[in-house]
Amino acid sequence: MSTFFPMNNGDAVYSYSRNSQIQREILDGAKEMMKEAIIKNLDIKGIVSSSNKFHITDLGCSIGSNTFTSKQHVVKDKYHDNNLEFQVFFNDHVTNDFNTLFRSLPVDRSYYASGVPGSFHGRLFPSRSIHFAHCSCAIHWLSKIPKELLDTNSSAWNKGLIHYAGASNVEIMNAYVAQFEKGMEMFFNARAEEIVQGGMMVLISPFSGWDSLNFLGSSLMDLVNEGMLDESLVDSFNVPIYLPSPDDITKVVEKNGCFSIENVELTYPQSKLVDEADANTFIINLRAILEGLVINHFGSKIAEEAFTRTILKNKEISTWMKANYKACQLFIALKRN
Repeated sequence: MSTFFPMNNGDAVYSYSRNSQIQREILDGAKEMMKEAIIKNLDIKGIVSSSNKFHITDLGCSIGSNTFTSKQHVVKDKYHDNNLEFQVFFNDHVTNDFNTLFRSLPVDRSYYASGVPGSFHGRLFPSRSIHFAHCSCAIHWLSKIPKELLDTNSSAWNKGLIHYAGASNVEIMNAYVAQFEKGMEMFFNARAEEIVQGGMMVLISPFSGWDSLNFLGSSLMDLVNEGMLDESLVDSFNVPIYLPSPDDITKVVEKNGCFSIENVELTYPQSKLVDEADANTFIINLRAILEGLVINHFGSKIAEEAFTRTILKNKEISTWMKANYKACQLFIALKRN
């Protein structure tokens, strides 16, 4: 979820809606924690006016069924017996395929649905209008690429790599961290205006698995070495994703000062992809997430060749998964002061 977040075509072979097992596992792994946080910290009578309308937003909703699953958790977990009407605002960038999203709405949903286009790094809603905000698998998208990564005179120039994963230069990581903090400062300032006093926000973010970008990066460099791709194009491509730690989140929340941290922790959910070292599905999921970015930068022909070559490294990737990859995610429950 960022200004770089790719458009998703719900009908495409490698679309997010068909290939989002990783994100679904993250949601399923956090389901009980979210339920507990809502029951413990959200006082419905204290924050809902006499109108009896409860406003929920899903920030960075994309187009898959995962977003609908998470909203049902929120609606049903505590308040299904109350005389409440639920309004859910599905948010993502203007390039998101909202047509596919709304065609997929559950027929038996117990809420009213609306779409809100725009970046969650800025304001989206009127002041004090949201009771519960939810964001899963999105806050790790940066608002923009750190400019230092593209400057050949900078100590953070990320030559030959497409991410901070695998980079030996600490300045590259520092550039990602600084950009994450800038984006999240805007994020929390906006949410502080929009969420009612006593309202809640639950954020869920992956914390592992992105070292796999090295395999895509090596495929691109293979094309460079074979003369099919100009190396400068690889040098100017960086994936705008930073996986925040508990300390990263705590720092930006405390700087904002408008939210209390009810829970922040790393969890280790069960993952069928990891347990079975299913490299093919893992890379196809990665393709669904990144394909738009790669096409925009390199063109469709190079993107197809790079992802095809990465899939052919499935044995190597499977070995890496068995040795290094353990499913891990960051769960954050916040309450508006």
